Amino acid sequence: MTKTSDVVIVGGGIIGSAAAFFLASDTTFNGKITVIEKDSSYQGSSTTLSAASIRQQFSTPENINISLFGIEFLRNLSEYLALNTEQQPANALDIGLQERGYLLLASDKGQETLHYNNQIQNELGADISLLTPALLKELFPWMNCDDLALGSLGLSGEGWFDAYSLLQLFRAKNKKLGIIYKDGEVTGFEKSGNKKFGSKIVAAELKTPESASVEKISGDYFINAAGPMASCIAAMAGIDIPVESRKRCVFVFNCREEIANSPLVVDTNGVYFRPEGEHFICGTSPLDGHDPECFDYDVDYNLFDEHIWPTLANRVTAFESIKQINAWAGHYAYNLLDQNVILGTHPDVDNLYFANGFSGHGLQQAPAIGRALSELIVYGKYQSLDLSIFGMERIINKTPVKELNVI
Repeated sequence: MTKTSDVVIVGGGIIGSAAAFFLASDTTFNGKITVIEKDSSYQGSSTTLSAASIRQQFSTPENINISLFGIEFLRNLSEYLALNTEQQPANALDIGLQERGYLLLASDKGQETLHYNNQIQNELGADISLLTPALLKELFPWMNCDDLALGSLGLSGEGWFDAYSLLQLFRAKNKKLGIIYKDGEVTGFEKSGNKKFGSKIVAAELKTPESASVEKISGDYFINAAGPMASCIAAMAGIDIPVESRKRCVFVFNCREEIANSPLVVDTNGVYFRPEGEHFICGTSPLDGHDPECFDYDVDYNLFDEHIWPTLANRVTAFESIKQINAWAGHYAYNLLDQNVILGTHPDVDNLYFANGFSGHGLQQAPAIGRALSELIVYGKYQSLDLSIFGMERIINKTPVKELNVI
């Protein structure tokens, strides 16, 4: 059986849902949108298992501008995602946004990078301040600053929020706009044309919980928003992209002493921590040579014991006696080339749009990327932010976009 849609989005997490929202909100677009999601519970979703934060502290102007729009979107959810019905509670749009900042720490080796980045960030309107060790100690007396040369603190526009709540707001708004969310797993594409002269996808093939047979959904445009499974979806269209699923663990701990006014702190070796209610969460990228492609959700407790906890104890004396009380694992869609998003179409298949390889930045970049995908489909070019730097050409030519602040 074949059903028809104008736009078919593979992946109903935050990227796919944001793209659907901006498409449906464009007054010049009146097509049918179908979002295919294989796990409507989102228990294993990168969106809901992330550390759920947003920052402007990047080195690439496009990444900074993406997050500047992201924070504007989060601050003004009532303008975007309100249902405008009596059934919606007054607090329904509260995602617990806390703009308490990122604090990136640097030793002598890293302070030049912070100075370089800060100039770009402030020129673009990001509210970032550089702090000497003396100022850091004054603001955060609980912090050991003896080995630090500089800190970079977001004074506004950076912080964290409830990712699951944001995703549910997108879904509720999208359904009100007439967008269809369909439970199912894409297993292949039906194509027309040939590689030499370019081809098109005419339908997505999928397995659904309610049917034993393969179902097809035809469409004019298709979006790959499949997160860590992006390469599998791309391969179904005959395209290779350098995106792998990489596991990232988040640990929850409590501290008996009060740590007041803590931002999200990123230590000189990449270990981060931030408040989460009455507790803290923390994590880091795995050590070199210990980060293979991975699809399981097993927590690497050795990473906490052997690498994270010693860093925490060095930075905050009170963290010497913390108790780790919970943990979970999620996955990055990791772009092996440059850890930046792959955005747009491939010359071999001109109606399949990619939004993959965020490498941990997808949640905060979703509003701007969703808007960008909508513009590419409706207008054939970017209207708001020129994000062509992240196009497929760099992947084909293996010319990476260098981003200095990958966390």
